Amino acid sequence: MQAAHGFGGVALATMLAGETASAAEGPLDPKTTHFPAKAKRVIFLYMDGGPSQVDTFDPKPALEKFHGQDPHRVFKVEPTQFNNVGKVLKSPWAFKQYGESGLPVSALFPTIGEHCADDLCVVRSMIAPFSEHTNANFFLHTGTGLQGRPAHGAWVAYGLGSECQDLPAYVVLNGGLIPSGGLDCFGSGFLPAAFQGSVFQPGNSPVANITPREAKPDLQSAKLALIKRLDRNLLGRVGRVDQVESAISNYELAARMQMAVPELMDLGDETKATQSLYGMDDDFANTRKYGRLCLVARRMVERGVRFIELTCTGGNGDRWDQHGGLVDGHTKNSRAIDRPVAGLIRDLKQRGLLDETLIVWCGEFGRTPFAQGGNGRDHNPFGFSIWLAGGGSRAGYVHGATDEFGYHAVQDKVEVYDLHATMLHLMGMDHEKLTYRFSSRDMRLTDVHGRVVPELLG
Repeated sequence: MQAAHGFGGVALATMLAGETASAAEGPLDPKTTHFPAKAKRVIFLYMDGGPSQVDTFDPKPALEKFHGQDPHRVFKVEPTQFNNVGKVLKSPWAFKQYGESGLPVSALFPTIGEHCADDLCVVRSMIAPFSEHTNANFFLHTGTGLQGRPAHGAWVAYGLGSECQDLPAYVVLNGGLIPSGGLDCFGSGFLPAAFQGSVFQPGNSPVANITPREAKPDLQSAKLALIKRLDRNLLGRVGRVDQVESAISNYELAARMQMAVPELMDLGDETKATQSLYGMDDDFANTRKYGRLCLVARRMVERGVRFIELTCTGGNGDRWDQHGGLVDGHTKNSRAIDRPVAGLIRDLKQRGLLDETLIVWCGEFGRTPFAQGGNGRDHNPFGFSIWLAGGGSRAGYVHGATDEFGYHAVQDKVEVYDLHATMLHLMGMDHEKLTYRFSSRDMRLTDVHGRVVPELLG
């Protein structure tokens, strides 16, 4: 029997792998997995705009050989987003092999290369069906290129619940830039609203009304008790209505967050050495900003938050969308994240948390091996690179390949559906059984597609 989930939020019952779990009192109570999980939680490092694979993790010497030539004379040029095809463009950055694995990493990421190469599982053969940001973002986050479907984090929260009842199960740490497609990239779609992503803004007050307005704690407690009685009376009259139940659940969580969030965001108990590990002493503002996001993500992992996504930092050429100014843009982008991401991996590892935390680094597509105009790169969904780390992924490994120019994936192609299926598998869920009945059919993150990629498993 496939998984069948009811529509009720508070009284949600879960059936996984044909076995009925006990009815949960709340939608975010921990739930049983289909099989033993490697990863308990996910940190999704979203590189908004599409990093260039040939400038980061997929070195292509052929680009040096044909640098400056007309790409139409070298290979078939696919239609591009802006139809401003320049010359073949070699990478401005040298690659170096790191670690026992000999993983090639460009000079954009010296800290990740030096300290984390043997922890990475690099996929060089990703493909996507969209070359436009909004649809590609919807597809990467929800498995559908259209607005309104549940995000991957919402599916994870729905299937597994949360290990933390004082914080949301699915949190988006917004560095200052919401991706194209907006908040619908993090929505719950047709799933109960309790599973949608909660967006935390930068700073010590990441959500509105985090500080109680009542003068005394007793006054607030009395108000909350009254609201709870009124809510329960309403449910007694209207019955099990998802919108009502989810609203009640979210309000109750919000009250608990007023205690949990200030403590979470206060980094005063983190040593200077730890903060330095994340780059919070760097003289580049975006490094400090992203370092704080990564450190907060680690603190959320320690508290049991199930799915954490980090967006780009905002300002100073922060998106990986260099249609022009490739060197300036990618240099600033990589400087913002290199120390923080390496620090996150190293910190999780030394605390014994990396094995149970899956980190995913990716954008919605890659870039062309030829210039857009004179000094940029256009969108390229035909072959690009992402990487995984921890959470049962295969360490020190490169999967798949693009052609000699880094243009098209030609070996062991991996679709976004496959990425989602593999992520769910590492978390102990069968992507074909994690379903929700909607519009007269069983819906799932991978729709009718997707396969677990066994080579990516540790």
